Amino acid sequence: MIHIHGQVLDEETRCVHYDGPTDIIAIKFACCGRYYPCIHCHEENESHRRRTWATDERDERAIYCGACKSEHTIQTYMNHTHCPRCSSLWNENCKYHHHYYFEGDRT
Repeated sequence: MIHIHGQVLDEETRCVHYDGPTDIIAIKFACCGRYYPCIHCHEENESHRRRTWATDERDERAIYCGACKSEHTIQTYMNHTHCPRCSSLWNENCKYHHHYYFEGDRT
């Protein structure tokens, strides 16, 4: 079972910072290997410096769908607007935050 760290509000990984209906993913941080719902949760709970996933690490399973509890690669996440397993919609505005998590992405 994957543990989601941070100020998680529900079983679908919503947190105190992002709790909309489509805020259902958590991201495994490259620096610590821990899943957090967002950058703010990571920064509030960790004392180490954040590291982004390199472009050659996009095959890493680092995305967790809170709706169906499945893991996905970074590349799959970046290529979809919804979970390929359960079809739940992912927040399309998260793409504006990709640069916090993924190297080379300045969307």
